[in-house]
Amino acid sequence: MMGQRQHVVLLIFSAFLLFQTSNAHNITRLLAKHPSLSTFNHYLTLTHLAPEINRRTTITVLALDNAAMSSLLDKNPSIYTIKNILSLHVLLDYFGAKKLHQIRNGTALAATMFQATGVAPGVSGFVNITDFKGGKVGFGAEDNGGSLNSFFVKSVEELPYNISVIQISKALPSVVAEAPTPGPSELNITGIMSAHGCKVFADTLLANPEAMRTYEDNVNGGLTVFCPMDDPFKAFLPKYKNLTASKKASFLEFFGVPVYQSLSMLKSNNGLMNTLATDGASKFDFTVQNEGEEVTLKTRVNTVKITGTLIDEQPVAIYTIDKVLMPKELFKAALSPAPAPAPEEAADAPKGSKSKTKSKSKTKSKAAPTPDSDSPAESPDDDPADQVADDDNAAMCFGAERLAVVGLGFLLVFFLL
Repeated sequence: MMGQRQHVVLLIFSAFLLFQTSNAHNITRLLAKHPSLSTFNHYLTLTHLAPEINRRTTITVLALDNAAMSSLLDKNPSIYTIKNILSLHVLLDYFGAKKLHQIRNGTALAATMFQATGVAPGVSGFVNITDFKGGKVGFGAEDNGGSLNSFFVKSVEELPYNISVIQISKALPSVVAEAPTPGPSELNITGIMSAHGCKVFADTLLANPEAMRTYEDNVNGGLTVFCPMDDPFKAFLPKYKNLTASKKASFLEFFGVPVYQSLSMLKSNNGLMNTLATDGASKFDFTVQNEGEEVTLKTRVNTVKITGTLIDEQPVAIYTIDKVLMPKELFKAALSPAPAPAPEEAADAPKGSKSKTKSKSKTKSKAAPTPDSDSPAESPDDDPADQVADDDNAAMCFGAERLAVVGLGFLLVFFLL
């Protein structure tokens, strides 16, 4: 009986460990064990593709050895072009060595991370995989005229159905992926916004030289923009026009962050985020939160949701948001409706009930009425405790999860003794 119980506990413990590790991989660490792939590994990090790969599951990385990477780099492509080329080497499906030789009908078409960016037109972001007779497997970009001139070399790392890293003989040629990609200083960020539903915000930004200059000064070093869509920003314009000149500039700068943040970074780096308007005592920050695939931005005044990606090419990312995010430095949150006054107590009411009523009255008196949420704030409160509340909550949740994992582990070990 004791032996059976130990076997059951061991089985549960093994399944528990499998669950804990099955959804975790780190491409940088996997490749670090293979010095011949060090250059490929370096450029996955440099182009910020590594965190994108780590975020995804059911994925295959077509790795290039140092010699193949040297041939690629001899063409002197920009870092942005290199990112496009390498993203073509990340398949959004799992192909282990065994599966490569069991492809139905001998050929398959796989979508890539390059195709997922939306930059690749038509089928140029797809890779053809063909299992030839004699065990040879060829790879080719679909926009390369059907030429399969790169071949399977060996399996590097496999975490079944999660991530597979296989080495291929050389980079996949692709006219679209290899096309020169403009550098950040050449990007017309307002033009990109105007062409994709944020024209009102872009025009307002162009009309404010101070704010526009701040955006331009940060493009090369890294910039993330959250632009409100046309309808909500158009409705907000009357309130914007009521701001002073300096507050208008700060308000517009509030929608920019002076670092590059890919969507995967936003999903993993929850917490307070400074903006282009942040300056000493003028915090002008907001909190990034995510639930599953949904990312929200939050101030004390309101919460908005990221609805789309206009561009995500390091060092610039531009996202659309569904509403106008309002900084607490310029606007005040609307109070919840005050509860209806409690009925007068009877003369013989218990003392406990009376003290509770006094407590409620005292709390209510502290909440002085404030203007509507969309009205400018003359002297907003800056309570540090409120600003770090979300970080504390996130930390507590993470700590509680780890504590539960450790506790369950100890409990299972105890049953084994």
